[in-house]
Amino acid sequence: MPMTDDMQASDPGATPPPRFIGSEIYRHSSYGSWHPLRVPRVSTVMDLARSLGWLPPAQFITSPRAKPSALTGFHTPEYLSALQAAEAMQEVTEDVRQRHGLGTPSNPVFKEMYRRPATSAGASLLAGELLNHGGVIYSPAGGTHHGLPDRANGFCYLNDPVLAIQSLRRNGARRIAYVDIDAHHPDGVEYAFADDPDTLQISVHEENRWPRTGQIGNAGKGQVFNLPVASGLNDTEMRLILHDLILPLVADFGPDAIVLQCGADAVTEDPQSRLTLSNNAHWAVVAALRPLAPRYLVLGGGGYNPWSVGRLWTGVWAILNNYDIPDVLPPTAQGILGALTWAGPFRQHHPEPHWIATLRDVPRDGPIRDSVRANVRQLAGRRAVWR
Repeated sequence: MPMTDDMQASDPGATPPPRFIGSEIYRHSSYGSWHPLRVPRVSTVMDLARSLGWLPPAQFITSPRAKPSALTGFHTPEYLSALQAAEAMQEVTEDVRQRHGLGTPSNPVFKEMYRRPATSAGASLLAGELLNHGGVIYSPAGGTHHGLPDRANGFCYLNDPVLAIQSLRRNGARRIAYVDIDAHHPDGVEYAFADDPDTLQISVHEENRWPRTGQIGNAGKGQVFNLPVASGLNDTEMRLILHDLILPLVADFGPDAIVLQCGADAVTEDPQSRLTLSNNAHWAVVAALRPLAPRYLVLGGGGYNPWSVGRLWTGVWAILNNYDIPDVLPPTAQGILGALTWAGPFRQHHPEPHWIATLRDVPRDGPIRDSVRANVRQLAGRRAVWR
């Protein structure tokens, strides 16, 4: 998947401005009217960023769609064939359902079930190439961290973070730090790199939440750091985690590249977790990691409230570009958020006023619980041995 001429910087020695990889495939693609991923997400971020003047054409790259041959670095040819066949036929056999996890409630058959994940995977593969000489790439459609080599898993048909790490390594990054702040543990990424000492893995996720992996004792070769947190995690606790654990670990590791999975399902309004962060906590992580490596890839991930995920991920792009986030959005941006709908099987969700008027949440600070301090201290103690 070579870089095209128009993607080259005019000065080969200059670091280009941050680049946003997106696609129109996400605008009308849905996992189904009942599925958590029925809501618009990436299209909202693209529309909001453009309405605010934050996404000029020079910084936008249309994502390529990965061919099956480009995905076999992690996924089996048999699975990829089954995924393509399921899209073409719009049905699966019971054998395919059992073997590959396709056609299940979590991973349903839908119109673009190969093309959509292959597009986000194509973005991650391309990002590794574009970051060959450094820079910042944002792909909010990425972050599908549950995908396994031979089966779909947890709404994830392909594992684009794994493919991104592989692409970065092919393009010169030897030591890669993967940081995941999604509410769910990245089981597919840990499966891929648990035994790789050159891939630091840090995950902050809700304990006893699906997939119920990522226990604090899982250490890989010493470079895997899992921090399960109890429901109710607040901004103050996340600040402690960032400064006492995440940043020291990444700084010690000295990565050539950082991949941040910035799932938006750990905020208060999201229906798929019981964590209570504001989007300020995510933006603080995005900003703090940027100086620690010459290559920086920021992915999306979970996020199932269309207003909170759209606002959070648009703010990520602002942080990456050092834009000031306005206290009140202009009418065009408010119109984009006001036009969103979120209908469930049993009820219509209605937005809070600030979901329309602003990007930034009110901070959700609170006490630091003993369990959080103790777990951070336990992992920080491992840091001294690991390094």
